Amino acid sequence: MKIVCLDMEGVLTPEIWIRVAERTGIRELRLTTRDEPDYDQLMRRRLSLLRKRGITLRRIQGIIASMRPLAGAGGFLSRLRGKVPVAVLSDTYYEFAMPLMKKLGYPVLFCNGLSTDRRGFIADYHLRQPNGKREAVLAFKRMGFRVAAAGDSYNDLAMLRAADRGVLFNPPPKIAEECRSLRTTDSYPGLLKELLR
Repeated sequence: MKIVCLDMEGVLTPEIWIRVAERTGIRELRLTTRDEPDYDQLMRRRLSLLRKRGITLRRIQGIIASMRPLAGAGGFLSRLRGKVPVAVLSDTYYEFAMPLMKKLGYPVLFCNGLSTDRRGFIADYHLRQPNGKREAVLAFKRMGFRVAAAGDSYNDLAMLRAADRGVLFNPPPKIAEECRSLRTTDSYPGLLKELLR
């Protein structure tokens, strides 16, 4: 039996932090895991910038509520879920992701959590477990699943390499160049075909 694991941002939805950067005018928030492989360093920088600029979790949630999934993502996900079980594995946070998951019909989502202080600023982030995407793939394999996975960023590479079939979806040229051993596609029809092989 097969299960498919998908990254969220960049595969099903736009990058949340890029949208937050656009709406708040904080250019430094445009950096994502497509640019910075050290997730903790990236998040510490983000949380510091948010506090300095007075951006609360509630304001970020308002921005996210106005976002939509990527064009074609809903149809792709529906067709895929009609063929195999699907789990979305993301390094985002439940406090960010749920409005977007609602627009995608609430697929199964494994991600992380945030804590806030009394003023509503994000105080810290809490990983479900270190290297959660890779660990989820390995757990599915221990349960007897063959795993196909798709992602687009540095933080997806361990998941893609742990899967029986890993596919890069519309990655930045630098990542595509560094990871030539992984299959790459830039369309939902192509991704569907690769994942269902």
